[in-house]
Amino acid sequence: MAKPITAPSTAASRKPRFGVPLPVFDVISTSPRRAAATARILGAVGRSVKCLTRASARRQNVLMTDYVHGYSARESQRLGDQAAILAQLLHQGTAYAVGHRVLEAGCGVGAQTLELARRNPGARFTSVDISEQSLSQARTRATAQGLDNVTMECADVTCLPYPDAAFDDVFVCFLLEHLADPDAALAELKRVLRPGGSLTVIEGDHGSCFWSPRGEAAPLVWQCLIEEQQALGHHPLIGRELYPLLRRAGFAAPQVTPRWLYADAAQPELLVGGIDRIFVPMVATARQASLQAGRCDAATWERGMREMANVAGDRSGSLFYTWFKGVARK
Repeated sequence: MAKPITAPSTAASRKPRFGVPLPVFDVISTSPRRAAATARILGAVGRSVKCLTRASARRQNVLMTDYVHGYSARESQRLGDQAAILAQLLHQGTAYAVGHRVLEAGCGVGAQTLELARRNPGARFTSVDISEQSLSQARTRATAQGLDNVTMECADVTCLPYPDAAFDDVFVCFLLEHLADPDAALAELKRVLRPGGSLTVIEGDHGSCFWSPRGEAAPLVWQCLIEEQQALGHHPLIGRELYPLLRRAGFAAPQVTPRWLYADAAQPELLVGGIDRIFVPMVATARQASLQAGRCDAATWERGMREMANVAGDRSGSLFYTWFKGVARK
């Protein structure tokens, strides 16, 4: 008869570099219940090691090339400006109960994190991103705001180091468009979400952007941004695909609503903010790659950028863009 499993002693435990004691068992019991429990523990440990290894590899090998907008200080500022300008538009209707464990996937520099944490002070947020550089900025921002309900961790959203059903809610904003495999990410997010838990996803659709005066070169540089993102294997038009994505991932009762931005000269602050602080700097991030790929020549690029920027100060200027917000349950 197999020796029953024994509780680990302090002496029988190993203490790895992270300071968490790992129990050493004498033998795995033949008891089905204990064997199943042990298998779950070992599976969770194996998943954590696998995911940490994958995240480390991604950080070292592809971090600076697989995000179309890059990791510059200007991009960080744009993300913060965008979050502030769109806060009410995007976050209206999103609320988390006191004590809920909420995973924010792809938090980046923490621009949306600040809005989430401020609006839901009783919830506990775990905000993850693949970029340690971005997380450093996010931590700095959260500390400056005095937020104590957020923990930030480096992780790959397609292989999260968390057990099944670890979170009550999951929040995703402007992430899926930048992934090669959004389906894999949604499957992993569903795994760590408890049964009945909520998923909120917000994504844009670059095919929905219109401005006036349109110009001749401005549409060309906007198309360059779309093509550059597609060349990376990513999805700048993903907003229109959000409902089928959620259905395909097996989420229950997905509801997708458009969150559109319209601004004209009657709303000068919103028009200037949308053009000068969101869309012009967004397009500018694709300049170097677009010129190198021959999608546009430098003179056309500069003319297009001027045409787009001039919309903000034109008395007949207007801007329209649509984001899509999906809410579903596991």
